[in-house]
Amino acid sequence: MDYQRYIAEKIKEFVDMNLSDIERLIEIPPNADMGDYAFPCFKLSKAIKKAPNMIAADLKTKIKTNGFEKIETIGPYLNFFIDKYIFVKTVLNEILAEGDSYGSSKIGAGKNIVVQYSSPNIARPFHVGHLFATTIGNSLYKMLSFEGYNCVRINHLEDSGTQFGKLIAAYKMGWADESKLEKEPINELLRIYVKFHEEAEKHPEYEDAARKYFKLLENGEEEEIKLWTRFKDSSLKEFNKIYTRLKVEFDSYAGESFYSDKLDAVVNEIAEKSLLTESNGAKAVMLKEYNMAPCIIKKTDGATTYATRDLAAAVYRKKTYDFYKNIYVIGSTQVLHFKQIFTTLKLMGKDWAEDCIHVDFGPVKFTDKKLSTRKGDVIFLDDLLNEAVQKTLEVINDKSPDLENKETVAEKIGIGAVIFNYLKNNREDDIVFDLKEVLSFDGETGPYVQYTYARGKSVLRKAGNIPQNVDFTRLTEVEEFELVKQLAAFKEYILNSIEKYEPSIVTRYIIDLAKAFNKFYNLHSVLNADDIDLKNAIIRLVEGACQVIKNGLNLLGVDIVEKM
Repeated sequence: MDYQRYIAEKIKEFVDMNLSDIERLIEIPPNADMGDYAFPCFKLSKAIKKAPNMIAADLKTKIKTNGFEKIETIGPYLNFFIDKYIFVKTVLNEILAEGDSYGSSKIGAGKNIVVQYSSPNIARPFHVGHLFATTIGNSLYKMLSFEGYNCVRINHLEDSGTQFGKLIAAYKMGWADESKLEKEPINELLRIYVKFHEEAEKHPEYEDAARKYFKLLENGEEEEIKLWTRFKDSSLKEFNKIYTRLKVEFDSYAGESFYSDKLDAVVNEIAEKSLLTESNGAKAVMLKEYNMAPCIIKKTDGATTYATRDLAAAVYRKKTYDFYKNIYVIGSTQVLHFKQIFTTLKLMGKDWAEDCIHVDFGPVKFTDKKLSTRKGDVIFLDDLLNEAVQKTLEVINDKSPDLENKETVAEKIGIGAVIFNYLKNNREDDIVFDLKEVLSFDGETGPYVQYTYARGKSVLRKAGNIPQNVDFTRLTEVEEFELVKQLAAFKEYILNSIEKYEPSIVTRYIIDLAKAFNKFYNLHSVLNADDIDLKNAIIRLVEGACQVIKNGLNLLGVDIVEKM
């Protein structure tokens, strides 16, 4: 039962107010002694011309208590105490019946959503910053799909731009080691890219050469295209190793280069609508009246820009996917860029620009720089994941040396811990990594939640077969009821997370659920209850909790571990 809706309907019978507005006002009291739901009557005072506490008292006498143990007033609040037996039975039976689907309301059926995420630079190593975009995007994709939306996952590869002119120039100057380019292509490409910048400081003419090669690449010259394709294919091969490890997949790898033959149409449309203005030799859409710098469409040498390609990509996606929402998971440094893009689309007459959403996120920082290998402050993702898995394996060898499949378990826990840490805080906040804390089995961490799940599964294995129909009236303790209330709230947290494009809402929910489960577990002798009916009811509660933890972790892209 959706109790908030049910309460809102009951109040609506006696109040002239929109049902959804009533539902939004309903609160969860801070203390269980004050009830399970509360309705503040302040908003009704002006219309009814009574004091809020008098309105609450009046409503109490009118609303029937069907489905509730009692209804009480506390000052201006109308407090509802739900029938605990009906509530527990309804929630647990629903979880056990729906299993992996529990929590889904299928509100997105028939709607297409494009989610762009990850988007690494071709010819550069996959670093920790890319993982933030990857984990947020993958989690949003999982939540949206879970709610019934038809999602298109796009890895908009950064495979165009002047960087490729620089790489081609560096390669043609003979700086690349062919054997290393075959064995470790990304590292070798990074080396010659860094060398180009070092040499260009002494030889500014190298920059002119880079611009020339990029223009030849844009014009489709065979030799430049051949080199670019080689660099791209080598990079994708390396990226896919990481994606396989993270269990992340995409429906499209259409990057910037994919839109090369679609740029002229966009530029012409902008010009036809008298939006294109010459600015210091470049061509731009002027956005001064929107308090923004010009959106550069073509550079002084006639080459296109990131903005041109993003405009072409948005137009293509609307035409191809007819999206309900078009989501870009990209760092906060690009906030102005996307404001310019969306505003330009509106000026072009694209009403659907309102459906384009920039989901931004903050930077990644580390308390310990020991992982900062190879190149200054750049921390490569492979290094981070390998270190997390290795340290987890050391803990397992120390604490559970006889555990089966230790390496597989360490991989799941180590990588899951990293992903969980990225997603547990508000995405706009800085992410601070302390690997010791990230891998801890105590506190608000991925390993803590995974251990909680494994603990519950251990109970279920020891319990054996339990009858399908159990007597839930035996669950009378406060901790039991509070745990069920947590389980019932899962759907609400998913929808809230989607509405705000904020995976941390579900992540924090899972942490709180794990805490509630462990509190319940530590206060009860789960497997040693003398009363068989009570024992069976408790086991079903454990089963329900494990199912919801599993569903929640799945929405984050974190693997479960059956044994630890």
